[in-house]
Amino acid sequence: MTDAIAAPPQRVSRRTIIAAIVRKDFRAFRRDRFYFYMSIVGLILYVAIFWFLPDTVDESITIGATGAGIEQLLEQATGAESEGLTIVPFDSRETLMTAVEEGDQDVALGLAFPQDFFAAIAAGEPTTVSVIATAEVPDELRTAMDSFIKEAAFAISGNPLPVDYQEEILGVDRLGDQVSLREKFRPMLAFLVLLIEMMSLAGLIAAEMQSRTVTAVITTPARLSDFLTAKIIFGALLAFTQVVILLVAIRSLGTEPVLLLATLLLGSLMVTAFALIAGAFGKDFISVLFWSMLFMIPMLIPAFGLLFPGSASTWIRAIPSYGLVETITGTTVYGEGWTEALPNLGLVAAWTVVAFIIGMGILRKKVQSL
Repeated sequence: MTDAIAAPPQRVSRRTIIAAIVRKDFRAFRRDRFYFYMSIVGLILYVAIFWFLPDTVDESITIGATGAGIEQLLEQATGAESEGLTIVPFDSRETLMTAVEEGDQDVALGLAFPQDFFAAIAAGEPTTVSVIATAEVPDELRTAMDSFIKEAAFAISGNPLPVDYQEEILGVDRLGDQVSLREKFRPMLAFLVLLIEMMSLAGLIAAEMQSRTVTAVITTPARLSDFLTAKIIFGALLAFTQVVILLVAIRSLGTEPVLLLATLLLGSLMVTAFALIAGAFGKDFISVLFWSMLFMIPMLIPAFGLLFPGSASTWIRAIPSYGLVETITGTTVYGEGWTEALPNLGLVAAWTVVAFIIGMGILRKKVQSL
C-alpha cells in the first residue's frame, strides 16, 4: 500500500483576495448602524430637498411708480433697454408705500414723482423724486434707481446723457440664462452624498486600524497592497452607487449621461483618496469626524459658490472639488459636453492622484507601525 501524496496547496489569485476583502468591507458597513442608516436617510433627505426647492427663476425687478403723467414717463425712460425691469403704476403715494411695505405685487421699491416733474424738467428747474424702499433693499438697487431717475430726466428733456458707457462682462454672462435654486442645488447634493460616503470609509478604516483587523488580514495570503486596493474599490463603489441613485431619483443624468457617470466615478475616487487620509489619522468617531470635516468644509465651498453669481476666485479654483462641481453643473444644467469638461476633469484627476499618493503613503506607514 503506497502512502497518499498530499496535493500542493492551491495558489489564490490576487483578484480573489481583493474581492474577499471588499465583501468583508460591505458586511462591516451594513453592520455599522450609524453610517449605514445615515447614508440611507441622507439620500432620502437630499431627494426630498431637491423636489421641494423652487424650479423657476425670476430675473426681473418690479418697481412701483406714481405721479402725474407717469405712463408717458415710463414709455420714454424704459424703452428697449429696460429688459429685466417691470414697472407697475399706482394711483397715489399712499398705495405705493403700502405696496412696498407689504410686498404687494412683488414690488421691491417705489418711485414717487412730484406732480410738477414734467414742468420742472422742461424749465430746467430742480425737482425731487422720492425713492421708497424698506430696510431690506440692498444699497446697490437704490443706487441703480438713482441712475434710472437721472436717465429718465435726460430723456424727457431731450438732452443726451453727458457720459456714454459700455459693459464688459467678466466670466460667463448668464443674463437671460439663469437657473433655478433647484438646479443650483443639484451639484451640491451630489457632492454631499460623496462626502458622506467618504466619512463612512474613513470610519471603517479607522475602526480596522484600532482593532488591528488590518494586521490579521495581511498575515493571511493577502498583502498590504491587496488591503489598500480593496479599500479603494469599496470606497469608490459605495460613493458611486449612492450618487448615481441620487441623480436618477432627481432626474439629473442630463444630455450626456456617459460624461456625467465618468465624472461621478472620478469624484468617487477623489473622495476615497481623502478618506484614506482621514481614516489613517482617525482613532475614534470624534477624530474621524474631525478629519473628515477638515476636508468636507473646504470642498463644499465651490458648491456653495454656485448660489451666488459671478466668476469664482482664484483660491476657489484651487480647491480639489472645484473641477468636479463645475463639470456636474455644466453637464446637468447647461448641456456642456466633453470639450468643455476635459480641463476640469483633468484638474480633478490630478488632485485625485496626489491625494492617493499621500493617503496610501500615510496608511502604509500606519499599518507597518501596528
